[in-house]
Amino acid sequence: MSSGTTRGLSDSLTQERIVLALSVALFAAFGLFAPGFLTASNTLSLIQNVAILGLLGIGMSVTIIGRGIDLSIVAIMAISVAWSLSLFESGMGVAPAILLGFAFALLIGVINGVLIAYVEIPAIFTTLAMGTVVYGFGQYFLVPIDVTYVNESIGWIHQIGAGRTLGIPNSVISLAVIAALGFFALRSTIFGRYLYAMGDNPASARVAGVPTRPLIVAKYVLSALVAFVAGVVMAMSVDSMNTRIVNSTIVYDVILVAVIGGISLSGGKGGILNVLVGTLLIGILLNGMTILNMPYTAQNIVKGLILLFAIVADSIFNPRDEQTSQQGDI
Repeated sequence: MSSGTTRGLSDSLTQERIVLALSVALFAAFGLFAPGFLTASNTLSLIQNVAILGLLGIGMSVTIIGRGIDLSIVAIMAISVAWSLSLFESGMGVAPAILLGFAFALLIGVINGVLIAYVEIPAIFTTLAMGTVVYGFGQYFLVPIDVTYVNESIGWIHQIGAGRTLGIPNSVISLAVIAALGFFALRSTIFGRYLYAMGDNPASARVAGVPTRPLIVAKYVLSALVAFVAGVVMAMSVDSMNTRIVNSTIVYDVILVAVIGGISLSGGKGGILNVLVGTLLIGILLNGMTILNMPYTAQNIVKGLILLFAIVADSIFNPRDEQTSQQGDI
C-alpha cells in the first residue's frame, strides 16, 4: 500500500466517523438482541434522553475546549429550573419566574468564571464545590422538595420539551437549534477563535492579546445558560424536575459524551459535531443496557470503563503540553 493511500485512509478514519460507525453497529446489535429496543415508544424515549444529554454535552464541551470543565452543570440545571417552576406554582407569572431562574443560572456561571479566572482556583475544584453549594442552597432556601411538577397552566413554554413540530419531538428541535448556534459561535465568531486559541495554549493566547480572563468567565456563563435551557427542555418533556438528579452519575455521562466524541481534555480540539456523535453513541448504549435489564451498578461499571478508555485514548492522541503538566489538568 502506498504512503498516499495510507495517509488517505488515516485521514478518513477520524474519531467522529469511528464513533458514528460504532453507534450504527450498537444500534443494530441492540435491535437484534434487545426485545423492545426498536419499538416506537422506546425510540421516542431514546431520542428525548439523547436530546437532554446532547444539550448538556454542548455546554460542557465549551468549557473543555477552553481548557476547563464544569462539574456544577447538572446542579445549575436542576435547581434553577426547579426554582422557576416553584415560583410559578406559588403564583408568579411565567415570564418573571423563568427570568429569575435564568438569572440564577447566569449568576452561578459568573461566580464560577470569576473564581477560576481571577482567583485562579482550578476549574475541577471550583465547579465540584459549586455544584454542592448550589444543590444545598437550592434545597434549603429555594426548593425544599425533591420533585417540582409542571403546572398545566404554564402555557406555550410547555411545548419546548413536550410537543412536536412536523412529527419531530420539540426536544430534538431544541437540541438542533442550540447545536447550530454552538457550531456558529465556535466556528464563525471571535469568541470561538479565541476559545480554541486559549484552549490550545493559554500563555501564547495571552501574549497574542486574547483576553483570557474575561473569556473564561464568558465560557462558564455560556455553560450555565445552556444548562438552564437543558433543564427547561427536560422539565417540559417529563412534566417535572427532580432535583435528586444532582446526586446521579449524569455529569459523568455528559463528560463521557464529550470525550468519547473527540473533545480533547487538554483543550483546543473538537467541536459540536463531536458532541453529537458522542451523544448518539452513549444514548444508544444507555438505552440498550436498560432494555436488557442490566443492573444499575453494572451499567456504571461499563460507563466507567468506557470513560477510562476514552481518557487514556485522549492522553495518547492529545498529549498534555509542558504547561498543563506543570499546572495539573483542568
